[in-house]
Amino acid sequence: MNTDELKQALKLMIIEECDKEDDFEVGDITDDEPLFGRQSKLDLDSLDALQISMAVLSQHRTRIEGGKEGRIAFASISALAEYIEKNHD
Repeated sequence: MNTDELKQALKLMIIEECDKEDDFEVGDITDDEPLFGRQSKLDLDSLDALQISMAVLSQHRTRIEGGKEGRIAFASISALAEYIEKNHD
């Protein structure tokens, strides 16, 4: 899977895992917008982060640790894709 395909798959995964199907489509999420925080339109919380982490582990065999490492990975779709590509088991 190339990087663009991975980013599209991650967007779909986030929408599905976080029950945002009624609010967003894949095309509504840009690669570099924040996933969490006040500037995020997705309105994700810590439970969503856990669900995304578990889905990434299951689907991409990549564990996302907490703390600084997790904040870096969850900065955006681009950051998450880069993290998966670098840390894939």
